[in-house]
Amino acid sequence: MYQNRKFLLYLDGSYLEVLYYARDQIHKGHELLSHPLSGSIKPNETPYKSLLISRKAKSLNYQSVTMIEDSIETTKKFFSIQDRTQGLRQDLLSDFQEIDYHLIKGALESAK
Repeated sequence: MYQNRKFLLYLDGSYLEVLYYARDQIHKGHELLSHPLSGSIKPNETPYKSLLISRKAKSLNYQSVTMIEDSIETTKKFFSIQDRTQGLRQDLLSDFQEIDYHLIKGALESAK
């Protein structure tokens, strides 16, 4: 749906790996365009996380750096309590995909 308007990258990794990738891009000058902890689902309760970052790198955006670093620390705390994403049934995975899709869709529409 958004392939013609946006660059999409699918990372087959954990919630934290997605945040680490975004952090690395932010340190290269990309800007965070959606909040890493958006939605009401805790990081240790969903296997999916979509983020928006700027397509072109500019200068370091300190607000983005702070937001991603704080989100990584918060996510680590949740995973130190319990990872509830292991062994989820397919129907629940589909539900979490749907939730993630609607969260990022709203962010994409706001970023136009």
